[in-house]
Amino acid sequence: MMSGDAIICKARKQLIDILGKDSKFNLDDLLSQSVITKEECEALTKMEGTSEKKIENLLILVQERGGNGCCQFLQQLEMTHPGLNLFLRSSVHDDSSETQEGEIQHQPEQDEKHPAKDDSSETQEGEIQHQPEQDEKHPAKDDSSETQEGEIQHQPEQDEKHPAKDDSSETQEGEIQHQPEQDEKHPAKDDSSETQEGEIQHQPEQDEKHPAKERVMSFLMKLGLNKGNSKKLSMGEVLEIKSENQTVAPQKLQDLPWHFLRKLMALNGTARNTGLILKAEEDSCGDEEAEVESEMFCLREEDSADSVNPLDVLCAILLCSDSFLQQEIFLKMSMCQFALPLILPPLDAPKCTFTLWGMRDIVKKWRPHSLAKSRGFREESLVLTSMPTISFVRMGSCSLSKSKLLNEVLSPPQQHHDFFVHCDMECGNVPREISDGLVEISWYFPVGSKNSDLFPEPVAVLNLRGDVESHWMQFSFLTKVSSAVFIVTENICDKEYEMLLTLRGSACKYYFILNAEGAKSKETLGFLNKLGPVLNMKKSQLLVKERSQNTTEFVKKLLSAMKNVLNSHQKLVSMEEMAKVGQELGMQVDEDTPGCQKGISHAREIVEEIVDIPRYKKEMLKLQGDLWKNVAKVEKELCRMKGQAPNTRAEDYKSQLIKKSTDLRVQQNQCDLTDGITKFINGIQNLHQEEKHYFLKWMKFCLDCIARENLSRLREEYKEKNSSAGTDPQQLAQLDKLISTSSLGVEHFMRELGQFYEAECAMVKEGKRTEKERQFVHLPGIAADLMLEGFPMELIDGDASNIPLRWITDVLTELHKKLRGQSKMMVITVLGVQSTGKSTLLNTMFGLQFAVSSGRCTRGAFMTLLRVTGNLQAETGCDFILVIDTEGLKAPELAKLEDSYEHDNELATLVIGLSDITIVNLAMENATEMKDILQIVVHAFLRMEDTGHKPNCQFVHQNVSDVSAHDQNMRDRKHLLEQFNEMTKAAAKMEKQGREVAFTDIMDYDPEKHNWYIPGLWHGVPPMAPVNMRYTETVSEFKMYLFEFMRNRSQNRPYNGVPQFVEWLKSLWNAVKHENFIFSFQNSLVVDAYNQLAVKYSEWEWDFRKEMHLWVSKAEATIQNHSTEDIDTGAFDKLRQEAQQKLYDGEQKMLACIQSYFESGGDNLHLVEKYREDFIRSTKFLRKQLDSYSMNKCHETILIRKGQSKVDDLQTRYSKTMEGKVNKLLEECKKRQSQLNSEELKQEFESMWKESLSELSPDSLTHRDIRPDVYCQLRKDLDHQGSLVNQVFQDLSRISVTHRIPFKMEDKYINQSMIKKLIRKGFSSDYLSCAQELADSLIEVCRSYVEEKVGTKRDYDEMYCQELLRIINKRLQETDFQKFNFSKYFEVKLKYYIMEEAAERFQKMHNDFFKANDPHQYLEKLKPQYFSVFKDLYYEKDACQKRAKDFCDLCLKPALMDHLNKRLGIEIVDDFLSSGQSIQYGSRSFFQFSVLKSLLEKGSFKDYVKYILHYTDFVTSWIQTNLLEHYRQRKDLAVLEEKILSAVIRKTRKPLESRADQALPEFLECFRHEMRDELVVSKESLDVVLFNNNAKAEPFSQEVQACISEVKEAILSEQSQMSVETVLSSIPFKPQEEIFKCRFGCGKQCPFCKVPCEAGGGDHREHFASVHRPQGLGRIKDHETKKLDYSLCSSDVISNSRFRNKDTGYEWHPYKEYRTYYPDWRIQSDPSITASDYWKFVFKEFNQQFAVEYDAKCADLPDDWKRITKEQALQSIQEAFNMQ
Repeated sequence: MMSGDAIICKARKQLIDILGKDSKFNLDDLLSQSVITKEECEALTKMEGTSEKKIENLLILVQERGGNGCCQFLQQLEMTHPGLNLFLRSSVHDDSSETQEGEIQHQPEQDEKHPAKDDSSETQEGEIQHQPEQDEKHPAKDDSSETQEGEIQHQPEQDEKHPAKDDSSETQEGEIQHQPEQDEKHPAKDDSSETQEGEIQHQPEQDEKHPAKERVMSFLMKLGLNKGNSKKLSMGEVLEIKSENQTVAPQKLQDLPWHFLRKLMALNGTARNTGLILKAEEDSCGDEEAEVESEMFCLREEDSADSVNPLDVLCAILLCSDSFLQQEIFLKMSMCQFALPLILPPLDAPKCTFTLWGMRDIVKKWRPHSLAKSRGFREESLVLTSMPTISFVRMGSCSLSKSKLLNEVLSPPQQHHDFFVHCDMECGNVPREISDGLVEISWYFPVGSKNSDLFPEPVAVLNLRGDVESHWMQFSFLTKVSSAVFIVTENICDKEYEMLLTLRGSACKYYFILNAEGAKSKETLGFLNKLGPVLNMKKSQLLVKERSQNTTEFVKKLLSAMKNVLNSHQKLVSMEEMAKVGQELGMQVDEDTPGCQKGISHAREIVEEIVDIPRYKKEMLKLQGDLWKNVAKVEKELCRMKGQAPNTRAEDYKSQLIKKSTDLRVQQNQCDLTDGITKFINGIQNLHQEEKHYFLKWMKFCLDCIARENLSRLREEYKEKNSSAGTDPQQLAQLDKLISTSSLGVEHFMRELGQFYEAECAMVKEGKRTEKERQFVHLPGIAADLMLEGFPMELIDGDASNIPLRWITDVLTELHKKLRGQSKMMVITVLGVQSTGKSTLLNTMFGLQFAVSSGRCTRGAFMTLLRVTGNLQAETGCDFILVIDTEGLKAPELAKLEDSYEHDNELATLVIGLSDITIVNLAMENATEMKDILQIVVHAFLRMEDTGHKPNCQFVHQNVSDVSAHDQNMRDRKHLLEQFNEMTKAAAKMEKQGREVAFTDIMDYDPEKHNWYIPGLWHGVPPMAPVNMRYTETVSEFKMYLFEFMRNRSQNRPYNGVPQFVEWLKSLWNAVKHENFIFSFQNSLVVDAYNQLAVKYSEWEWDFRKEMHLWVSKAEATIQNHSTEDIDTGAFDKLRQEAQQKLYDGEQKMLACIQSYFESGGDNLHLVEKYREDFIRSTKFLRKQLDSYSMNKCHETILIRKGQSKVDDLQTRYSKTMEGKVNKLLEECKKRQSQLNSEELKQEFESMWKESLSELSPDSLTHRDIRPDVYCQLRKDLDHQGSLVNQVFQDLSRISVTHRIPFKMEDKYINQSMIKKLIRKGFSSDYLSCAQELADSLIEVCRSYVEEKVGTKRDYDEMYCQELLRIINKRLQETDFQKFNFSKYFEVKLKYYIMEEAAERFQKMHNDFFKANDPHQYLEKLKPQYFSVFKDLYYEKDACQKRAKDFCDLCLKPALMDHLNKRLGIEIVDDFLSSGQSIQYGSRSFFQFSVLKSLLEKGSFKDYVKYILHYTDFVTSWIQTNLLEHYRQRKDLAVLEEKILSAVIRKTRKPLESRADQALPEFLECFRHEMRDELVVSKESLDVVLFNNNAKAEPFSQEVQACISEVKEAILSEQSQMSVETVLSSIPFKPQEEIFKCRFGCGKQCPFCKVPCEAGGGDHREHFASVHRPQGLGRIKDHETKKLDYSLCSSDVISNSRFRNKDTGYEWHPYKEYRTYYPDWRIQSDPSITASDYWKFVFKEFNQQFAVEYDAKCADLPDDWKRITKEQALQSIQEAFNMQ
C-alpha cells in the first residue's frame, strides 16, 4: 500500500484543486480531530491570499507530522469527501492496488474461490488475466466486451471466431467471466447488487470494503462532479451566460458534463459524443515519427483510459442535477430524439429510480391512422398516454448489437437516426462504469401515412442495458409492463434455462432473437424447444439472424414480428401506470419526494376545481376579464380620445374617462380573493423554494393538460359544425370565441395577482385606502424572486393588449433591490410571424423554456432573466441578459380585427424600443407576408430614431438550408435594402415626418453581417424527426456573434440597469398608446440626459458670454482712452480683428466641449444625440449674437467718445483759461511787498474766479430740440411708403399731443375686407385684441431700448432713432405680424406713437447731459483743486503728497469706481450661477420648475397674473428678488467688490513702480497708456493734477502707492453705504437681465396657452414645453358664453377637438393637425393623467379672480379638478420636470 505521505506528495495538485473548489471545506473539522493545532488553524485563517495558497500551506503542516499525521488527515477527508482516497490512489497509480501498464497480475489460488471482481473494480490497462479452464467453456462474448488498451486476452481458439461486438459495452473489454459452478444454480436476481455482465459477485466481506457507492463517487470525481457537495446542479447554473460557454470540444474528462449540458440545451445532436480532443496529439505523433522513421505505418492501440461511455456521463449528470434540471434534460433529449433514461440503476441509493418526474414536461403530437382521413391529430403528455410497450433485453454475451438493431427499426426510411447509444458511436465502445442496469425508453409516433408509418399507433420501446441475469428486477419490470419482450442471445445454457423457467405464467409475450453465428446454436435451440410450451411460444417468436442474412432483411423480419404483437396482443400502459408497477417491485419513483408531493397537493387543490376553463376564468379570475380589458380600453382612450363627441370638450371627456377608470379599479378592488387565487398565493408565498418550484411546475402540467383536453374537444365540435350544412354562423362564432379563451396557464394566475395589486395601488392613490391597509404590497417581491429563479414573467398581457404598468414597474424595482443595484443588462427581443419558431429560436440559443406547444402560441410578451458571469461579465459590464419573447405578428385570430395592424405596430414599437438587439424572424415562405412584417419593423425603427435609441437588428431567415444561401441571396439582400428604403419613405409619410428618410438613416444596417440563414428546425418529418444539426450549429454561431456584439457595444456605451429599463418601458408604453408616437414620446431618461446637456451648455455659454463681456469692458476703456483721431485712424479696426479672434476662439472652445461631452461615454448620451445639431447651431447663433453685441457696444462707445470729445475740448479750453488767470494772480500776489495770509489769499482767489467765470461765454454748449430730428428720421423711413402714408403722417404731426394716451387698435388699422369678414363671423373684437397684444409687445421692446440708451447718461445721437426704426421694421416683417392684415395706417400710427414717446425720453436725456456737462459747473467742481495749487505755490510748499492725493481723488478713484461698476455685474452673475442656487438656473426646465414652485409656495394671485401676462417682467423681477436674497448679507457683495478692486490695483502698482526716473507728465502719460484697457483716466483731470506740478516722478509715485490703499478703502466704504438694490440699479451691466437673457431662451410661446419654450440654446428646430396650462389662464374665453376656456392644448392635440383663430382665418381646424400652422412647435400630450395638475389647481383656486381680471365669466371646471390638492400640484411639476 502507498503511504499517506506518498499519496499527499503525488496527488498534491488534485488535493489543492478539489479542496480549493469546495466551499464546505472547514479547518474546524481538522482542529476538532487534532489534525492541526489551534495556533495553526488561526494562522491559516488569517493568512492572506487565495484559498489554494492556504491549502498548500496546510498540506506542508500535515506532511511535517509524518506518516501518522498524513493518514489521520486523509481519514478525516474521507469522512467529508467519501471516495476521495480511492480517487487519489487511482490518480497516482498505487502499486498496491492498481497495476501499471504492461504489468502482470499474479493471483493466488484462493482468488479462484473469492475472485475480487466487483462491478466497481475494473481491470486496468495491460493486465493479463489468468483464467481457470472452465472459463473456456463460457467465453465472454457480451455485446459490450471490447478490449481495454494493452490487455492480453487468454482465450480459447473458438473465441476468435466469435469476437465480442455488442454495442453497449456491458462487459469490460478483455475480461473473462469467473463463474463458479454454484452461480449457475443461483442466478443474480437482487436489484441492489448488480454486476457487470459476466463478472462474479463479490462476497459480503469484500462488498463492505468496496461498496458500489465508492465506484460511483470515484467516477463522479473523475468527471469533476463533486457529489460530496450536497448542492446539485440547477437550471440557473446551466443557463448562466459566460464566454466559456462556447461550444469548444472537451479536452479533459472534467469538461464532459458541461459539454453535454450545453450541447443538449442547444439541441445539438452531438451532445452524446464524449470523445476528447487532446492538444498534444499531433505533436506526439510527430515525435514518434521522428524517432522511428523506418516504421511509417504501425498499429497503435487507442487509449481508452481518457474516455467514458456516453451513458455513464448521462447517469452521472442526472445524479448530480436537481429535479428541474433533470426534467429539462429529458425534454431536450426528447426533442433530439434521444432515448430517455426510464429507470436509473441504484447509483447513490439502494433502489432503482423510475424517472416519472423527468418525463412530465414532454408533450408529443401525432396522427394515428384512425384520424388520418379527418386529418386530425392527438397532442398529449407522454406520461399520461397509454400505448403498447415492447422491450428488448440481452441474455448472456452476444455479438449482435440490439441497440443498433433498434435504431434500424425505429429510423424512418432513407433517414437513419441513432435513438440509442451503440458501440459504433463515438465512445460507445468504452466500457460502462455506472450505467449498467439502465432502462431506456424511446417511442415511435405515426404521421398518419400508411405508406411511410411503421406502426399505425404510438409504440414505446424499452431497452435494458446489461445482462438480464445481473439486472433481474429491471427485467421483471419489463415483463409486467410490456406487450412483448424480445430477448437477444447467442447461447442458452442450463443457467439461463433455469432463469427463464421462472417466467412461467407471465402474460407477456417473449420473442427470442438468436444470432446464428453463435457456437452453440444447436444447444440453444434445444433449450428453446423446452421453453416453448412453458412460455406459450410459437414458431414465429424465434427470430434467427442467419450469417447470410443482411441487417435490412432482418430488420424487416423484426418489424413484422413487432407488428404482429401490436395486432394480436396489446397491453396499453401509461408511464404513470408503469411507475406503480415499479413501486410494487421495490423501485423508488422520483416524484415521491416530499417537496414534489407537497407541490402537487397544492396544485391539485386548485386544478381539481377546473372543469370548464372559460367559466373558471370568469368566476375565479374576475379581475382580468372584462374589467381589465375595459381598464385597458379606457387607458388607451385617454391617450387617443377617439370616442369624444363633437359637442364635448376634451377636458370634460378626459374627466369622464378618468372617472370611468377609477370606477373600474374600484370594482376590481371590491372583488374578494377567490378560493383559487388564495390557494395560489399560499403556494408561491408559504412554500419553500423547492416546493414552490414543484408547485408551479405541477400547475403548468395540470393546466396545460386541461387546456389541451378542452381545445381538442372544442376543435372537434367546431370541425363537425363547420362541415355540417345549415349551421348557424353565430354558433361557429361562439365556438371560435371559446377556443380563443380556452388557454389557461400560470401566467393567468400571476396576471390576476398583478390586477389585485394595481387595483389596490389605485385605491391608495385616490385616498380610498391607506398604506397600512394594503394587503398585496408583498406580491412584487414574490414575483421578483420568481424572475431571479428563471421563471418567465408576463410583460404584455396578450389578451387585453395592455401592460399592467404599476405591477411590472414595482416587480422590476423589487428585482433591482434584490440585486443590490447590480442589474446592468442587455435586452434581446424577437419579432416575427406567428408559428415561425421565434420561441424555439430563443430556447435553442439560450436553453430557455418559453412555451412552444401545449395547444397555444405565445400571447403578448414574456421576459426571462439570464445571469451573465465569468469573463463575459468582466468584458461587458453586463450582469444579465433579458430575453423577451413576443407573440407572432399577423396572427390569424387578430387579422379580422380592425386594429390588428395597429396592434402589431404597437408590439413591434414597444419591444424594439426596449431592446438592445432585435431579432426579426423571417420564414421565407410568403414574400407578401414578409413585406408586411418588414413594414411594421420599419415603422418601429423610424419611431426609435426620433427617441435617440437605435437598437441593433438581426434578420434571421429560417428554413433556408442551402449552404450557398448567403452568396446566392446577395442580390436578394440588395433588393431587401431597396425595399427597406421604400418602406422607410412611406413610413415617414405615415408618421407625418416631412423629410426624406432612408433605412440607413434610422439603423446601422450591414447586409453582410446582419442577415442569418438558418435551416429548418427538423431533420425530416415530425414527430419522429430529430433536430437538424445545421440548425443548432447556425444558431450557435449566431449566439457567438451576439456575445461579440455585447463586447463591442460595451466599449461605446454602458448597458442600462433595471431602473433605466423601467423608465424606457413607461415612456414607450405611454407613447405607444398615442396615435402619433413621435410627438407623444416622453422619457425621463431622455429628459434627464437633455437637462444635463443643457446644464453643461449653459455653463459653456456663460463662460463664452463672460469672456466677451470682459473683452467689451476692456474695449470700452480702450476707446475712451483714445482720442477721436486715433479711433478714426485704425484703432477700431484693430479692435474688430481682436473681437473676431476672441469670438472664433470662444466658438471653437464651445464646439470642442460639445464634441468631448458626447464622446465622454456618459449615461444615456445616445438618447440626446439628435439634439447635438441643435446645440451646435445654438453655439453659432450665440457667436452671432455676441458679435453683434460687442460691435454694437464698441460703436456706441465710439459715438459717445466722439460726442464727449466736444465737451472735453470745451472744458479743456476753459480749464486753460482759468489756469492762466490763476498763474497771473499768483504772480501779482507774489509781487506784493507784504505776504498775504490765508484769508486774504482766499479773497483774492475768489474775486479772480468770479471775474473769470463772468468773462466765459454762457452758451458754449448747444441745447437742441430733439423732436424735429426724430420726426425727420421717421419721415425718411416712411418716404418709400407712398403719398398716402405721407399724408397720414402730416395729419398726425399737426395734432398737438397734450396728454398721451395708450396706443389702441382700431378697425381702420386692419384691411377693410378682413374687418368685414371678421364682423360677419363675430370675431372682430378677438382679432383686434390679438393685434393689440402684438402691438403692445413691440411698443414694450422699443421702450426697453430707449430706456437702455437713456440710462447711459450720455448725449442723444440720431443713430438711436435709426436703430429704433430698424427694430420696428424688423419686427413688422416677422411672421406673427405678417399674419395680420394690417393697413398702412397701422404702421404709420404705430411708428408715430413709438417715436413720439421716444422723442420725449431722448429730449430729457439730452437735457440731463447738457446740464451735467455745463463748463461752468465743470470748473466749479475743479475750483478747490485750483485754489489748493494756488495756495501751495504762493507759500512755496512741497505739495508732492497733496498732489498725489489729488491724483488719487481726481483720476484714480473715479477710474477705479468706473471699473468696479463695469465688472461688478459680470462677477455677480458668475458668482450667482456658480453658487448653491445654480441648479435652478442650470437649464430652462430647471428654471421653469423653480419659478412655478416659488409661485405655488407663495400662492399670490397677482404674481400668477403677472407671470402669465408679463412673463419677462415677472421673471426679471423674480431673478432680482433671488439676487437680493442671495446677497442679503452685504458682506457677500463686498467680497466681490474687494476682489475686483484688489485685482485692478495689483495691475496699477506695476506701472507705478516702473519708470520712476521720468518727468512727472511723461510718467503719468505712461501710466495712463499701460492701464488703458482697464482704467479710464480723465485727461482733463490729469491736466489739473499736472498744473504747475514740479514734483519728481519717484516721490510722487511712492506717495500715490501709499495713498492707493486709502482710495480702495474709501471706495469700499462708500459702496457699503449703498444697499444691494441701489448697487444693482446703478451698475451698467444688470445681472438680473443677463441671467434672464441666458435662461429666457428663444422667447417663443405656445400658440395656444402661451407657455414659454424650454428648449436649450438660442437657435433650435423645435419649441417645446414640459407643462402646458389651460388656455383660459391666457385670457382665452368661449366666444359665445364668455366663460374662461379650461381646455389644455396638451389634451386637445390628441382629441377630436378643433380650434380657430387668426392664424386659421377663424376657420375650424383639427387640433391633431396643429403643425399645419405651427410646424416649429412640438406640443406633447401629457405623459400621465396628473401631469397638468399644477395649472388645474391654480385655475380652480383662482377661478373667480381670473374671471374678474380678464372680464369674463368663471369657467365650469370638471369635478376632478376640484379635488386636486396643493401637494398633488407640486408632485405633478416634479414629475413633469423630472425633479423627483
